[in-house]
Amino acid sequence: MFRAIKTIQLSATTAVRSFHATKPLFLASNSAIKEGATLPKHTLFENEPKNKVNIEDVFAGKKGILFGVPGAFTPGCSKTHLPGYVNSAKEFQKLGYDTIVCVTVNDPFVCQAWAKEHKAEGKVRVLADPDAKFTKALGLEKDLSAVLGNVRSSRYAMVIDNNKVQKLFIEPDGTGLSCSVSQTVLDEIKKGDLAK
Repeated sequence: MFRAIKTIQLSATTAVRSFHATKPLFLASNSAIKEGATLPKHTLFENEPKNKVNIEDVFAGKKGILFGVPGAFTPGCSKTHLPGYVNSAKEFQKLGYDTIVCVTVNDPFVCQAWAKEHKAEGKVRVLADPDAKFTKALGLEKDLSAVLGNVRSSRYAMVIDNNKVQKLFIEPDGTGLSCSVSQTVLDEIKKGDLAK
């Protein structure tokens, strides 16, 4: 994680000291895909390596939700993030958002098992980005090597219309559960022009 560093002079007899600002700078928010941009063309995987999915085809001519999680079977992703979208799928459909996709930097077999455990079939498509290339193309990668062994996805959600990002929700620290959860996205759709 990058932090802003400032240098101050304490006194004539005290050496120059550096300190870190208390608020971390989240790199992904500066380099991430922007609202109004088109999703990058990329192939992901569903259930097994032979089932290739072009993300461009998934949202072509459709309105939908794309959200990313740090990892299948991790606590926040399994207790809150994926279940929230599974439980809200019908409500999204009533608002005209028929396609809900979760992307995670895991292999397709893990994604298949995770989707099955949460009864996501027919509600949320869980797609694997095993080498994180799609996640990096979005500018939403986060180095979680210390806890998850490699680069993973930051936690985010997007409202998509025909492959265009209408609204983007990126968690400030990349892993929290606030702005990218299903209820927040639903509320945003209901209150704004996105509902039209």
